[in-house]
Amino acid sequence: MSSFRTLDDLGDVTGKVTLVRVDLNLPMKDGSATDVTRVEAVKPTILELADKGAKVLLLAHFGRPKGQRHSTMSTSFVQGDVEKVLGKEIMFIPEVMGPVVEQSIGILSDGDIGLLDNVRFWPGEEANDPGFARGMAAHGDFYVNDAFSAAHRAHASTEGLAHHLPAYAGRAMEAELKALDAALGNPEQPVAAVVGGAKVSTKLDVLENLVGKVQHLIIGGGMANTFLAARGVDVGKSLCEHDLTDTANRIMDQADHAGCTVHLPYDVVVAKEFAANPPSMRVCNVHEVAEDEMILDVGPQAVEALGDVLKTCKTLVWNGPMGAFETEPFDAATVALAKTAAALTEGGSLTSVAGGGDTVAALAHAGVKDDFTFVSTAGGAFLEWMEGKDLPGVAALKV
Repeated sequence: MSSFRTLDDLGDVTGKVTLVRVDLNLPMKDGSATDVTRVEAVKPTILELADKGAKVLLLAHFGRPKGQRHSTMSTSFVQGDVEKVLGKEIMFIPEVMGPVVEQSIGILSDGDIGLLDNVRFWPGEEANDPGFARGMAAHGDFYVNDAFSAAHRAHASTEGLAHHLPAYAGRAMEAELKALDAALGNPEQPVAAVVGGAKVSTKLDVLENLVGKVQHLIIGGGMANTFLAARGVDVGKSLCEHDLTDTANRIMDQADHAGCTVHLPYDVVVAKEFAANPPSMRVCNVHEVAEDEMILDVGPQAVEALGDVLKTCKTLVWNGPMGAFETEPFDAATVALAKTAAALTEGGSLTSVAGGGDTVAALAHAGVKDDFTFVSTAGGAFLEWMEGKDLPGVAALKV
């Protein structure tokens, strides 16, 4: 694992201004956040720096104002939610650089926290303008990045600042990078990957990267239908990208050459309409799907066999559900496999790392979100990492 500095490498920070990039892009309803998971994630870093006497300035984006001030997208909207989670008052600063920031730093005492306004109000942020990064850096002594979820973007506050100030990974970033390294960077083998979701087209790069790195590739969700169709299975009126069957065959060939076993369901749950508990629902072999039926979940026999595969593995990377898990009973395969993975993790035989929005929701629905070794809340950044891409925000922290 390439090394990067963490908060353990920081010397005395008393009275020093630390610019901390966090993800405060919270889902809002009626003026307050409906989910504060992202604030909970960065709380340890913020409080550790404040407790050590640093003046902590939080940098974050909120929505997509496209380089212009937008009255409904100020980070001041999340100030109350952040204060609640931290259990501390924070000062809102309506700029990110210049005299107002300078004055505010003068007012803050050691250990106080300030929240700067939405970095995306300035066009220099998304353009990663060195001048803009320099302007922000002028106020700080250190830069800490604790926003892995924004690490796939080369913006001024996620990447540029690291070139102008001594740069460190915050606690959430550090945990994320260690977990990801254990999952694909330098994993204990054999490794299994569960990749689900609706479309192959959105996960092509992920699949192509994984077949060279894992010993077992378990494909679920609508994507499995495209692979089944590529194998000559008639999938009826299931969600399927028929134009990608050649691609699916190519991925299966690559897997063969790399010694990776691709697992596709051999029994499936089908129905004539997509609704909760439809009367037409039945379990059948993949070769028995009628032309007016659609595959909506992986069948019980296949799930049991997949559970047995996980029992032989040391590491699991999971992204995407096995079936249409939002609608019962098509959540059965996802829930059953997630519970098996959680039990193996708790038993100490499996390191399990999961990520992506749908995945977090599916694991929470299965009641095992806290039983996996690590669950990443990052969507795009987690996917790009699974694609084997270098994340600019992470690369900038490397020593």
